[in-house]
Amino acid sequence: MNTSKTDKETYAGIGLALITVIIWSGNYVVAKGISKQIPPISLAFYRWALASICIIPLAWKKFQQERKAILLNWKYLFWVSLSGIALFNSFIYIAGHYTSAINLALIGTTSAPIFATILATIFLKEKVNGLRISGMVLCIGGILFLLSQGSWQRLAQFRFGTGDLWILASAFSFAVYNTLVKKKPAAISSIVFLMAIFVTGTLMLVPPFIIETSNAPALHWNGNMLLTIAYLGIGNSIIGFLCWNLSITKIGPARTVLFANLIPIFSTIEAVAILGEPFTNIHLISGVVVITGLAIANLKQGRPIGTPKQK
Repeated sequence: MNTSKTDKETYAGIGLALITVIIWSGNYVVAKGISKQIPPISLAFYRWALASICIIPLAWKKFQQERKAILLNWKYLFWVSLSGIALFNSFIYIAGHYTSAINLALIGTTSAPIFATILATIFLKEKVNGLRISGMVLCIGGILFLLSQGSWQRLAQFRFGTGDLWILASAFSFAVYNTLVKKKPAAISSIVFLMAIFVTGTLMLVPPFIIETSNAPALHWNGNMLLTIAYLGIGNSIIGFLCWNLSITKIGPARTVLFANLIPIFSTIEAVAILGEPFTNIHLISGVVVITGLAIANLKQGRPIGTPKQK
């Protein structure tokens, strides 16, 4: 049985999305774990500054060739940088000062697919079939089951706090970013695109970074903080964003963002291993439901992936 080019693109997009969520899942644990050691904007600034420093040598030659395209699309790049770099993770780090790591992952990944699907449908005219809607609903159901700990009474009594609102803002920013990435000009390569938005986003963070540092105690640098920033700057930023953007170009923003529902599952595993949080059957059931939802959402309506079209 032959696999069509479209199916290969789909498999590649799914694989890239999975790699990204495994890397990004640690972001929520870090946001909570290091919240008492470094202010949120400072963490975001150092992360993106390091990412910019690392990616410039890799992209500089191509940037010289694509400079004209960058200048022609500066307004587009401004909004991508604002939503995906300056705001998205900064809001996560701010939220980490008010709510738990589990809430960060749960609320962010529950709302992001909804925002992204709505935006992709309105602005990209992306079709959403019954399977994708069913899969998305199942994913949300799994996350809500985890949020409620299996108790509908607890879910009914749930109230959004300050941190929860910040993470909702982060999810919306991420959905905007996903929608914009689908419109990336073909004249700008992936590596140059990342360099442009990393540097622009870092520059956007300079004013709030200066304000924050002038009103906060001096940082006490140590090995743990340096390793954390290296993980965020290189792993979460360069590797993660490159894989995620490529996934979006292959399978679209609405489908790609569904994989973010796996983040709380991986985050829970990491929280158990790193922060010593308990793992229960609730987490196991929720994980199975979310993964099932993802599988359904990525099925092709009318033709299984891998089955050639009838001539």
